[in-house]
Amino acid sequence: MRSPGAALSVESLVLDDLRPGEVLVRVVATGVCHTDVSCRAGTIPIATPVVLGHEGAGIVEAVGAGVPGLRPGDRVAMTFGSCGACRACTHRLPSYCDDAVALNLTGNRPDGTSAYRGAGVRSHYFGQSSFATHSVVPHRNLVPVPDDVDLGIVGPLGCGIQTGAGTVFTTLDLSPGATLVVFGAGAVGLAAVMAAAVREVGTVIVVDLHPARLELARELGATHVVNARDADPVAVVRELTGGGAGFSIEASGSPAALGPAVDCLGLRGVCAVAGAWGPASAPALNWRHIRTRAISIRGVSEGDAVPAELIPALLDLHRAGRFPFEALITYFDLPDIGSAFAAAESGAAIKPVVRMPA
Repeated sequence: MRSPGAALSVESLVLDDLRPGEVLVRVVATGVCHTDVSCRAGTIPIATPVVLGHEGAGIVEAVGAGVPGLRPGDRVAMTFGSCGACRACTHRLPSYCDDAVALNLTGNRPDGTSAYRGAGVRSHYFGQSSFATHSVVPHRNLVPVPDDVDLGIVGPLGCGIQTGAGTVFTTLDLSPGATLVVFGAGAVGLAAVMAAAVREVGTVIVVDLHPARLELARELGATHVVNARDADPVAVVRELTGGGAGFSIEASGSPAALGPAVDCLGLRGVCAVAGAWGPASAPALNWRHIRTRAISIRGVSEGDAVPAELIPALLDLHRAGRFPFEALITYFDLPDIGSAFAAAESGAAIKPVVRMPA
């Protein structure tokens, strides 16, 4: 990405030598996340030029000094960066790391150097810059996965899929018989639907604007769907739940969806805000409803996940046929990365995944 809004370019760069704690990964495939799209559009600011990509999966080719538990040939998922030492990290909340912005949304290593030699291009976007055939990655960003797992589907577990699933499993910790409304049938929202099915949540209502996505939501476990173009989702939810749902997840990344996600809740309802917005967004909220119904609003980053635990757990569920997240994926080859971004922006693909050349 040479500048915000410009077309992405595929170029050849030379990687730096590994430093202590770093790993060289041959990337197999990388998911396109809403955050990548927002950075390219300039909605989320980041210094350029930079190599994007933060849902990578691949094979370890070399390890630097002091890297524990990894060796060449290991298959890994890549996820977000965290320091491992601050209060959030030591309390099992690495996505709220004190250095989260510096490690994920600044680019380059913490000392300011790039993993690319002499090109003036920033590396280490989310610690990985994985829209590339090879990445130099801090070992804390890597989660080993079994040898028989298809690396073509693994990458999105490192961000979008773990965000949706973690919001159900950890943030809200939903129980059987709960009532849940999911606003947005994208990768985050549909991962939440699949996780709700695993937890045997009693009522799962999905709100979106795309009929095909709503139909897929039904197939993945939604008990009801609402097309917000045709009906008022708040009225529908209140009718279906007898006054309001217990839980909602705003997973669309649209500020306009937060108001309905709060208004559809009943007494002491909880809204988890998992969608990512630009810094200028200012959603309007019904504060009277929030106060008189004792509504809670929870911010969520990466599903409050500990990736080293959640990613293997999701793969186990997938192996058992209980978390079929491959249904969300549409593949693109690296030369067609512009088409992958366009499909993500238009909604034509729920989770584009960019495959690297062999």
